[in-house]
Amino acid sequence: VSPWDIALCATGTAVAGENALVLAVLFYTPSLRAPMFLLIGSLALADLLAGLGLVANFAVRYLLRPPSEAAELAAAGLLLAAFSASVCSLLAITVDRYLSLYNALTYHSERTLGFTCAMVLLMWLLCLGVGLLPLLGWNCLRDQSACSILRPVTKDNAAVLAVTFLLLFALMMQLYLQICKIAFRHAQQIAVQHQFIATAQATSTRKGLSTLSLILGTFALCWIPFAIYSLVADSSYPAVYTYSLALPATCNSLINPIIYAFRNPDIQKSLWLACCGCIPSTLSSRPRTSSDV
Repeated sequence: VSPWDIALCATGTAVAGENALVLAVLFYTPSLRAPMFLLIGSLALADLLAGLGLVANFAVRYLLRPPSEAAELAAAGLLLAAFSASVCSLLAITVDRYLSLYNALTYHSERTLGFTCAMVLLMWLLCLGVGLLPLLGWNCLRDQSACSILRPVTKDNAAVLAVTFLLLFALMMQLYLQICKIAFRHAQQIAVQHQFIATAQATSTRKGLSTLSLILGTFALCWIPFAIYSLVADSSYPAVYTYSLALPATCNSLINPIIYAFRNPDIQKSLWLACCGCIPSTLSSRPRTSSDV
């Protein structure tokens, strides 16, 4: 058994457990029914399935005897669908944040829960379609020379997936740059109208920018190297390179709940209530700021 596969399986187990906790909090807390929390729940579900996909891939490779091509393709499809949904959920959260600032006056009337549910459902149907591609012929089981580092996905199809991912990342980065511009403009307007809170607003803006830097920096460090490597490499490259880049990419699903869920004050309150039946005074009295995720 490869130590790398053991590490991926252990990471998948931790990812599944952590995101299951997020889903449980969202499901059992009636107050967390806003569109924003639906998007966070979509991200948690995608990462939960990604974790289960890593465990399933390990089971298919080492525990299933005799080996089954259908099981291998199904495990690969689950990983494709889950990670596609994870990236698309991150993009949806980014778009939602941008619209909440750009259309602040009409945001709550336009972004209803029903509209968000429809968009999330459409996104998941698209990602499930991506997950079905290995079973529909996007595989190299009959021609090993055509395999990419993402076996059983072919080199050409892996290149398409990598380019699509890089384009989505570029779109996210552009949206976050626009969010920064809008946040700075709002901070300047508030500072002009209320000089006495200028310092507090500047602190909040700095926290918001540090949060955006954390989001983009973490996402880029985890995924960009793996995406670029999948463009230039093929199955003839040493497997250790693939593992060393795939492991940080999967760890992004371990970090997402910390960035998008556990730092949210409403989810923090629900966790405190579930764990100890109380809410710390520092948390209950804390005002919501632009830095809140």
